[in-house]
Amino acid sequence: MSFYKDLMTFLGWQVIFEKTDVIGFKSGTNGDLWFVKTPQDEFNDYDNLGVNHLSIRVENQKDVDDVVSFLQKHHISTLFHTPKHRPEFTGNDSETYYQIMFESPDRVLFEIVYIGLKR
Repeated sequence: MSFYKDLMTFLGWQVIFEKTDVIGFKSGTNGDLWFVKTPQDEFNDYDNLGVNHLSIRVENQKDVDDVVSFLQKHHISTLFHTPKHRPEFTGNDSETYYQIMFESPDRVLFEIVYIGLKR
């Protein structure tokens, strides 16, 4: 649970509930997000049926790069050659879709993304 607490508070989300096996967060613009520890040591398989990944949108491109630094301090690598711009996901040439992808310690796949004007 400590990884999720560190990550989500780094992203500016507030803890709204916390016990040993569950933690909930709220964001002023993005709703609530809850993490619950299972009784077994299970790992998520994002290539299986079900949820593929959690995407969290940030306010600017620098926020994506700041998360990369956060992950490096936690010895977590980004995946799929990220960070990178994904022009195939934008509506026009003046916008960018800039993302990182990574796995949490229990293999939940996360995307941190800035979608907006190119800078």
